[in-house]
Amino acid sequence: MVVKGQMINERYQIIRLIGEGGMANVYLAHDIILDRMVAVKILRGDLADDEKFVRRFQREAISASSLTHPNIVGMYDVGEDNGDYFIVMEYIDGKTLKSLIKKRGALTLPEVMDIMLQLLDGVKCAHDSYIIHRDIKPQNVLILDDGTVKITDFGIATALNNNELTQTNSVMGSVHYLPPEQANGKNSTVKSDIYSIGIMMYELLTGKLPFKGDNAVEIAIKQMRDEIPSVCLINPEIPQSIENIILKACAKNPKNRYDSAAEMQEDLRTALDVERKNEPRYVYKYDEQDLDETKEFALETREEINKNIHQSIDDDMCDDMQDKKDGKQKGLNITLFLVVIVFGLIALFIIGAVIIYPKLSEIPDVKIPDVSKLTRDDAVKKLEDLGLKVYDSDTIEASDEIDEGLVIGTKPGASNVIKKGNNVTLIISSGESGYLVKDYKGKNCYEVQAELKLQDVYVLIEKKDISDIEDKENLDPYQIIDQSVEPNEKLNKNDKIILYIPDIVTEYPDFVGEKWTEDKVREFCEANGIILSVDYQETTDYIKGTVLEQSRTKGTKVVSGMPLKIKVAKEPTPTTTTTMPTTSSTTTTTQKEE
Repeated sequence: MVVKGQMINERYQIIRLIGEGGMANVYLAHDIILDRMVAVKILRGDLADDEKFVRRFQREAISASSLTHPNIVGMYDVGEDNGDYFIVMEYIDGKTLKSLIKKRGALTLPEVMDIMLQLLDGVKCAHDSYIIHRDIKPQNVLILDDGTVKITDFGIATALNNNELTQTNSVMGSVHYLPPEQANGKNSTVKSDIYSIGIMMYELLTGKLPFKGDNAVEIAIKQMRDEIPSVCLINPEIPQSIENIILKACAKNPKNRYDSAAEMQEDLRTALDVERKNEPRYVYKYDEQDLDETKEFALETREEINKNIHQSIDDDMCDDMQDKKDGKQKGLNITLFLVVIVFGLIALFIIGAVIIYPKLSEIPDVKIPDVSKLTRDDAVKKLEDLGLKVYDSDTIEASDEIDEGLVIGTKPGASNVIKKGNNVTLIISSGESGYLVKDYKGKNCYEVQAELKLQDVYVLIEKKDISDIEDKENLDPYQIIDQSVEPNEKLNKNDKIILYIPDIVTEYPDFVGEKWTEDKVREFCEANGIILSVDYQETTDYIKGTVLEQSRTKGTKVVSGMPLKIKVAKEPTPTTTTTMPTTSSTTTTTQKEE
């Protein structure tokens, strides 16, 4: 059993447990050689004797060690110490996306876009190294205070060119994010990770999971059969282009999904472009039910799964038999109904061909003129003089060539031929392209950073002195108090803006003296996440509990998780003395206790 203070490999001193998994536990530790905090992942004791699990654990280290990317948790060391198999990883002082979703529910669209672009960048790196994660879910994605995303737990990552895959009848990973092909017992591919990413994107946008059930098998069946709910119906402000990305990533049939993380990332980058604003709903090219759904599910409890799956199949067969019986009774009525519809459609076609089409063909054609660089009124007059109509609502687009307020062009474009009387949309210039800066004061700096990143703006976050601010105590450490670019100014691509946050730093006070007692020091350490150790010195010169020494100098910056030692005054140990009275022949022993 790993305990606090234990040394691993004579180098890593365990501080506390920070995570538990089905295969290993993760501890916060101090690397005494490089003086840094690290995460040590240690194989569970009941699995260390299992050769199969040990090989899998070592395979994790081999796979993960080849990955170096800012969005993937780095791995520093791997080994074995007194029967404990361990991996030393980069320590991330952040929270999981799952905890963020539980706390806030649905995230904003700019936040989701930023998180997904980073996540796809990390997954793309892994796929380029022939490594599949196989267990992508919010629990395995960490987010730092500065908004950086880190993918962790490559414990079930599998090299594409490695024949030692997990057992065919063992599906690993959380069933809520499980691709249909994995639920069906088939091998994973890069498209399996893409499916899990799509489910996670759905959860980030809506705050809830798309498929729920009373047990793992029920959820797995829904992953294979049910269409993913529409995010646009849940939140109408989400563009169709964003929903299309989820639809494509979460296709049941892998043929309908993105071919790579890079392709999905590129689609996401352009999803909010003006030309994609009203794009149609994504339609699958291949049959979505082209899966072997009768194949045995192989999750963790095979007997329960077989029972549920077989019961589900039996229920479906009963429903099919009942449908066929009802169908025979209604067959004659349906046939007659179809005959009437067919003859009706034929009659409408004949009417259209003989009467309507000749009348339409009598309408003259008009070639749309070039109205670029004209004012709106002049463009409308020129188009109406040719017998065309102009929509009241215009399309507004940025232009570096056409002055603000002038016409860029039309929809349909110039030189297109349409029927006289048809409508044309004018495209009006909003001036030079750029992003209009808002007043960000009082907002969270990382939410604003995510929003600006989508506009390709370079964002710096810097701390600023708050001596001139009166209400310092109520300041959030990540609240924007100033900005380098004024509101209503424009920023172009790659322009820079600095967001200033309060320079709030906690420093070690001078604990030595009667002002600070041991109890007060403990309160300070608990509030700041400091690991306190106390030595006691017997003395009659100081009051009990007075701090005599401290290991951290006054004014040193406080860092959560770091150790602090203090020496505290203690009363001397009581002694025993014997007194012999001279006035009595009886011997009396008296003990004095101080």
